[in-house]
Amino acid sequence: MVSQNRFLRSITTTTMMILASRCVSVRGFTPTSRAAFASLQRRELLATRLYATTETTEAAAPSAPGSTGYPFAEVEPKWQKYWKDNHTFKTPERDTSKPKKYVLDMFPYPSGAGLHVGHPEGYTASDVMARYWRMKGFDVLHPIGWDSFGLPAEQFAIQTGAQPAETTKKNIANFKRQLQMLGFSYDWDREVATTDIDYVKWTQWIFLQLFEKGLAAQSEVSVNWCPALGTVLANEEVINGLSERGDHPVERVPLRQWVLKITDYADRLL
Repeated sequence: MVSQNRFLRSITTTTMMILASRCVSVRGFTPTSRAAFASLQRRELLATRLYATTETTEAAAPSAPGSTGYPFAEVEPKWQKYWKDNHTFKTPERDTSKPKKYVLDMFPYPSGAGLHVGHPEGYTASDVMARYWRMKGFDVLHPIGWDSFGLPAEQFAIQTGAQPAETTKKNIANFKRQLQMLGFSYDWDREVATTDIDYVKWTQWIFLQLFEKGLAAQSEVSVNWCPALGTVLANEEVINGLSERGDHPVERVPLRQWVLKITDYADRLL
């Protein structure tokens, strides 16, 4: 219970920081959205006080009659079920008379360890903004998915003999369960995993379009090559000359590979 309350309080702190940074925009709200924004502020402040007063509680107890504490076990399952059954956060059919916003999170890699505090800390901030823009009358697309191709899954399969498709599916189910417990306003109807066959098909299609436009070409580039892992590593995956995963030696070697000419669009991307 102690670790759970610290976990939740850290999320609430992030949310309040975002809310505070956006208070200057309240004058632009309609009366309805201003009231909704104030309600969200009150809810987060109540949650902060609750976490502070219950941090040393070792076990959850049912709310006593007349208690002013927030009854998580009663309220959260009820409304999260309602949101799920009624597709409350489903992206509406596009209304061209309304402005639109695309609020995209960085998809998590679904490891076997499950969520860590850094995941919902960032996702809380983007969820606050998604709700903010809905209150402002925007059509909001706020999806979630899984960056499920990865070296950890490959290495786990090599070490254990487990089928990566099965372990990845299991890990995704666990991540999804944890995220849904936190009540984020994702449009789960648009959930996607980068290991889905249909998704991979479109990444291949995009590559072909880039190739046909002359934006994809082969070139010899100096890379971080790890012989033990049999793959190229990003700079962030190399620490003091060793691979972040496994502490294997990493070499700088020239390697012929595909390069995308995104620099052709540098000015437009600024």
